[in-house]
Amino acid sequence: MADTTAASGLTVQQWDDEYFVESLNANHFSFYYGEDKNSVIQLKEDLTKKRGDSITFALVSKLKQAATTGSSTLEGNEEELESHSQKFTIDQYRHAVRVQVLEEQFSAIPLRNAAKDALMEWHMELIRDQIIEAMGSINGVAYASATEVQKDAWLVDNADRVLFGAATSNNASNDHSAALANIDTTNDKLTTAAISLMKRLGKNASPKVRPVSPRTRHSRSDAYVLFTGSLTLRDLTQSTAFQQANRDARNRGTTNPLFTGADYVYDNVAIIEIEDIDVISGVGDSASDVAPVYLCGAQAIGYAIAKRPQTVEEEFDYKDKQGCAVRMWHEIDKLRFGTNNDTDDPKDHGIVTGYFSAVAD
Repeated sequence: MADTTAASGLTVQQWDDEYFVESLNANHFSFYYGEDKNSVIQLKEDLTKKRGDSITFALVSKLKQAATTGSSTLEGNEEELESHSQKFTIDQYRHAVRVQVLEEQFSAIPLRNAAKDALMEWHMELIRDQIIEAMGSINGVAYASATEVQKDAWLVDNADRVLFGAATSNNASNDHSAALANIDTTNDKLTTAAISLMKRLGKNASPKVRPVSPRTRHSRSDAYVLFTGSLTLRDLTQSTAFQQANRDARNRGTTNPLFTGADYVYDNVAIIEIEDIDVISGVGDSASDVAPVYLCGAQAIGYAIAKRPQTVEEEFDYKDKQGCAVRMWHEIDKLRFGTNNDTDDPKDHGIVTGYFSAVAD
């Protein structure tokens, strides 16, 4: 007599792996995950295979020295390889649902599958929110929690990769709140010119913001990705210059992103709408609202994983109720490098941050 065995797709481990893959693929930022140094959001899973409470990301700057030519001696003229590191300390994140056994009896599917969609939606929103918070963070402090002193210190170190509105002159002597107050509702909307300016800032910064790999939908090597909220995207798409660029450079008809609402591309910058990017209320000119946008290159965000999402079931109240929880160990942060040594006076490694007018509809 043959023993009955569970199909591999129904085992807990298989279910958890499938949950993790589906959750990554369905996330707003899914296309920009990757394990190599050319990824916008770099994944590292070192601690899934060994013990430890932290993962270190290595950041290596490009070589700058000119070539040694002709018969000139190379020995003694080598360039020091400038490298930096950033340690991510892992934390645990959990959530659960609970149902009565009687309710599960009435259901056509078991608890684990019934909870899957709800828990996956929660997990995707958690990762999305943590990535957004990381992009806007001030040296590891959430933007909303950072003091003006911390914001000013961050701006001093990152002045070559921060733009306030349409012009670099809006930066008022590296005073963050004063620079925001220079953003007006007419001239400082997100525009095609501002996108190109942010791109130039990234390419001319010291060190430069490296472009992402051509595998991210683009054919040229100097491609970047811009994450923007809905209001700043609205102003961009309503501008004549943007509409003309897409009308003349993209396919006409239903495949044009003006009609489909799909991602846009301008000046080899992929423009992705993330509607959950928060507006900063009342900080612009005449107490107007402002919103950040993030032009990202390689290694903008680090995503360190020690334990992939794992489901756990539990019984309560004399087995009258059953719960299903999901837990994961990870940390997400903006990658930074120290300008004086490995950690002091850090600069954002792969992001140019822009602040633009975001008046509500």
